[in-house]
Amino acid sequence: MTDRHHLLVHGSTFAAVGDRGDISGVRGGGSPDGLFVRDARHLSRWQLTVDGAVPEVLTPVADGDAARCVLVPRGGRLEPPAHTLFREQAVGDSSFVEVLRVTSNRPVPTTVRLAVTADADFTDQFELRSDHRTYVKAGALRSREVLGDGIEFTYRRAEWCSRTSITADPAPDAVEETGTGARRLVWTLELAPHGTTELVLRVIARPHGDRRALRVPRSPAAVNEQLLESEGAFVEGVAFPTGWPELAAACARGLADLAALQIPAAGPDGEELRVPAAGAPWFLALLGRDALLTSLFALPYRPRPAAATLLALAATQATGRGPSPLAQPGKIVHEVRHGELAHFGQVPFGRYYGSVDATPLFLILLGAYVELTGDTALARRLEPHARAAVGWMLDHGGLTSRGYLVYRADEGGLANQNWKDSPGAICCADGTRPTGAVMAAGAQGYAYDALRRTAGVARTVWSDQTYAALLEQAAADLRDRFQRDFWMPERSFPALALDGAGLQVDALASDAGHLLWSGLLDKEYGEVVGRRLLEPDFFSGWGVRTLASGQPAYHPLSYHRGSVWPHDNALIALGLARYGLHDEARTVAHALVDAATATGHRLPEVLAGYGRDTHPEPVPYPHACVRESRSAAAPLALLTAVGGA
Repeated sequence: MTDRHHLLVHGSTFAAVGDRGDISGVRGGGSPDGLFVRDARHLSRWQLTVDGAVPEVLTPVADGDAARCVLVPRGGRLEPPAHTLFREQAVGDSSFVEVLRVTSNRPVPTTVRLAVTADADFTDQFELRSDHRTYVKAGALRSREVLGDGIEFTYRRAEWCSRTSITADPAPDAVEETGTGARRLVWTLELAPHGTTELVLRVIARPHGDRRALRVPRSPAAVNEQLLESEGAFVEGVAFPTGWPELAAACARGLADLAALQIPAAGPDGEELRVPAAGAPWFLALLGRDALLTSLFALPYRPRPAAATLLALAATQATGRGPSPLAQPGKIVHEVRHGELAHFGQVPFGRYYGSVDATPLFLILLGAYVELTGDTALARRLEPHARAAVGWMLDHGGLTSRGYLVYRADEGGLANQNWKDSPGAICCADGTRPTGAVMAAGAQGYAYDALRRTAGVARTVWSDQTYAALLEQAAADLRDRFQRDFWMPERSFPALALDGAGLQVDALASDAGHLLWSGLLDKEYGEVVGRRLLEPDFFSGWGVRTLASGQPAYHPLSYHRGSVWPHDNALIALGLARYGLHDEARTVAHALVDAATATGHRLPEVLAGYGRDTHPEPVPYPHACVRESRSAAAPLALLTAVGGA
């Protein structure tokens, strides 16, 4: 993240704090700070002062599962600080806890006045994005109630009600108004000579509809013990490559991040599940495509997320009864949000179906899961959902009528509905955007693989030979059509997409690597494409760019038109290995592992497209999710693709 924010993540809760552990609540610029639960900011200010002044940082917060810093009152060389403050913070389930330890540096008794200014604006995350949109909230009311040991903030709008409670031990001596809506909790502490005293502050967030009996964390140490236990369970039993310690470290870091990114979801029968969220800070929610790819990468090492993801997405599969025209029967959900704006329909993402590729990926994961685990019971339970998903691909998805999976820009939602879903991501080499319907190349590869894998499940588990044969024939026909319509002979490369008139969208893009992963291309074409992706205009030294440089549409800091995405490269590495291009797969894997090593063994959502030959360190993309589930699982995919080589 930019602006020196540090992320603390625990399931559907995250906090972004500054170098001194403060939350400013300032809007604009990069990613906002605060305590967020289920798409709403439950702490918008959390600022410490000592004797009325902001303390100076001796040791700033470092990235990790807890935020720790050391602060002192401002002073000079001739007047050393009278006391030192040791601050430690952590997030739990819908909670935030801080221990503030104050140690006297003087041989005589001293008095110190501490204050924490707190506020909760309950702003929806969509309001904090940099698109400058505003949303009307008629009748919204905020209130504050002083408690015996703290303060409670409440937000109401019609039936919507959210609360944030702050308690302290010892209780504050006073709770003061500030004139801004925030409240100042104040303590006057008497310190013995070289003595130490401690404050514990606990924050409980209660989003709308959450009626659980939440346990207040005792301390950051208790939260960290819980996190370490869950991280250990994710890492335990995975055989990391001993001959490649950097890949082993990236896998371990990724599994630990996946443990922290597990969020609650419900299955078809209401059963409680834990599924991978897409990423923090912007996408700590269930996104179909992201959860499916994450689960696929982790499947050989951790199959449980795959089963949970399949069940959660089956539970949210469209039935055609929703108000959105995108909620066509059998379609797998793109995004599920729980915030205020989604609740009142002011953003379309409460349950949003703007994805052309989540449905085939659902079928791919089901087939891969059954093949790896032999769990035929889940395949039988999900048979109606799988058949409905195939039905969507053949009917509303466009395979029968258009020959390909098709999407159209959704006004008010996503213009592009494949994995490159930013505006302008699907374009010609000169940057021209297609009009009308779009048939993205990568989605056709997913459809091909989905048909083949579902045919295998139909044949071996459902005992439906006729259905299996129909799907196999549909896959073969799709493969023949694709190589006729998408292949650009003059460039020896597939088009990025076809437009509504069936004309090729001719940008050279990394999506071709997804066709290797799905096996859609003939071997001869696949080998040509695989080697082409390692040419200097595509390969930055840190990975394959989303768009080859040298094209007018290329931009190294564009979200999808020249950047380097770890999960994109993980799919490419798997595809290269599938086509026997093992040296090329190792080149991609080593580049990504080097990038991870340079960033504390953690791969971000996306990197800038600048070449390694001109800049010796990977350049971050300015608005990337720091913890992103597909990137966290990408090292596992590399391990699958190349082993410990």
